[in-house]
Amino acid sequence: MISKVCVFCASSHKVDQKYFDIAERTANVLVENNITTVYGGGAVGLMGKLADSVIEKNGEIIGIIPSFMMDVEWGHKNVSELIVVTDMHERKKRLIEGVDAIVILPGGSGTLEETMEVITLKRLGKFTKPIVFVNTDDFYNNLFTLFDKMIEEKFMREEHRDMWVSVKAPEDIISAISSSPVWDESAINIAAV
Repeated sequence: MISKVCVFCASSHKVDQKYFDIAERTANVLVENNITTVYGGGAVGLMGKLADSVIEKNGEIIGIIPSFMMDVEWGHKNVSELIVVTDMHERKKRLIEGVDAIVILPGGSGTLEETMEVITLKRLGKFTKPIVFVNTDDFYNNLFTLFDKMIEEKFMREEHRDMWVSVKAPEDIISAISSSPVWDESAINIAAV
């Protein structure tokens, strides 16, 4: 059963409207399936849209934000629960604790950094839950090409492709989570190439 999902997404408010629509549709899917959303705690950009949409639909949302972002008033004031942590490292750790999956929306360097950390943890068997990219308009295709290159050049194994799945639309998130390949702590045995 899927009860809690972490969503990685951007804080930029200047991105194309289609990305805001994806954030809203993601929120709708999670709320309709009675899933608690965990996210970075921001009030603007895709983070803000995700949170606002969950709140509008009376869903449950937990934000996790470092104190220095609260100092510049980036935190969302209306989420069900806003957890203020000391720094970015603690934020990333808390974001993925106890979740049933990670959903990755289009984003910038912060989203990419969170994504790469969770993929690395999964490779080492320290995080074992599904990772789902919402690949709107092929946003992540270049990243997937880089992963292919890493595998081709023996920096990663062929089996490591099973660490994530990609969908085109938020409406496919639940089925992608449910059908993701099983992954467990034994992944440490294939972490090295």
